[in-house]
Amino acid sequence: MKSLIFRTSAPYLTALMLLFSVFVLLRGHNEPGGGFIGGLIAASAFAIYGIASGVAAVRRALVFRALSIAGAGLFIATLAGLLSIVFGAPFMTGLWVYPSLFGVEVPLSSVLFFDVGVYLVVVGAFTGILLSLEEGEAE
Repeated sequence: MKSLIFRTSAPYLTALMLLFSVFVLLRGHNEPGGGFIGGLIAASAFAIYGIASGVAAVRRALVFRALSIAGAGLFIATLAGLLSIVFGAPFMTGLWVYPSLFGVEVPLSSVLFFDVGVYLVVVGAFTGILLSLEEGEAE
């Protein structure tokens, strides 16, 4: 897209959307949201950035290949599910730990790690699809 306003505002909009996607990811199971919705928001942010700046800029911003991100997310989600078997619980049972950071008790769960895995799978898969579609359109 050749609009100066869009090219100028796209990086800021992308940053805001990525921040919002992390917010949606972290509020996950307590309220509506989670890994899938957060991942869709992040993939949409990269799509907007790609339309404004081109595919090469998005690939530089991602650092890793999109399908590698999806693969890492699938690995994390699978490990989160298998973690319960190690502790003698049924597959995909939520496990909780309460570490103390700077004197504040922080609840962490295997559910959060599963959501992070889903987030990465969605970001990697959808961004990879969008980038390949954008490359095909450019040719």
